[in-house]
Amino acid sequence: MDSSDKLFNRQRSLHQILGGGFVADVVLWRRKDVTVGILVVTLFAWVVFEISGYTLLSLVSSVLFLLFAILFLWAKSAAILNRPAPPLPHLYLSEEMVNEAAYFIRNHINMILSVSEDIALGKDTNMYVKVSAGLMLVSVVGGLTDFLTLGYTSLVIVLTVPALYEKYEDQVDAYVLMAYRKLWQLYHKFDAVCVNKVPILSLEKKKLS
Repeated sequence: MDSSDKLFNRQRSLHQILGGGFVADVVLWRRKDVTVGILVVTLFAWVVFEISGYTLLSLVSSVLFLLFAILFLWAKSAAILNRPAPPLPHLYLSEEMVNEAAYFIRNHINMILSVSEDIALGKDTNMYVKVSAGLMLVSVVGGLTDFLTLGYTSLVIVLTVPALYEKYEDQVDAYVLMAYRKLWQLYHKFDAVCVNKVPILSLEKKKLS
């Protein structure tokens, strides 16, 4: 299949797009044991949360309390019985790690703020439509399910949809590109009939072009 017949005219494989490393292998089921293990563990965690009624905060607090209690009693008993202390690594956060994390967070926050400013000032109609559609979708999905179920469902989608797409890549690309061309034709018709007849939208379109 030629690159022009693929989504976004890409020349790289899906495995390369996902990084080509361990994460790509897990997502595309190249390491089935790890992928199945993740799905089983997350399914077990989801069932435990749903049945027990625990919230994430209460479960994390309980686990940390139990862990600290065990380590504290282990260390005290080791000192009394002249035994080795718990084998813990040195817990330390370097300045370099903090700077890298701060740089990463700052760049992404600045990008979000820049997009938000363009939307608030009416500079980018297309982005406004995309953001509004995304927020409406999140609102609808959030009203239908809770955060835990949404997280588990999202993980299942991430670990299944890319693998299925890679297996049936040619067929999916052909149908999606066909639908994209149909939608593009409809957009041009809508643009010619409606948008160009509205003075404000027509002026904004000329500025962007």
